[in-house]
Amino acid sequence: MDVDIISEEENPMLHRTDIRFETTHEEATPSRLSVRDSLAAKLDKASEEVVVHELDTKFGMRKTVGYAKVYDSAEDALDVEQEHMLERNKIGGEGDADAEEA
Repeated sequence: MDVDIISEEENPMLHRTDIRFETTHEEATPSRLSVRDSLAAKLDKASEEVVVHELDTKFGMRKTVGYAKVYDSAEDALDVEQEHMLERNKIGGEGDADAEEA
């Protein structure tokens, strides 16, 4: 999967960079987690610091346009992002915390 960054916008108040990107894929629309991992590798960041918000593929096309937020640290992502976005991107591991308490 090839990921190209279309635009980057710094957001220093929230310790993040907002990114619009385009990915070219050969098969079906890639999963959110595979896009997150590819984007993190391209930006030289940890996967937990990247939150993919939107993936949009036009019918019959092999290109997906998306929007992601890249945080300075995983803690910043946990502080700022909504719970459902953290769950979709598998960040935080709340199930692990319940297992540790038991």
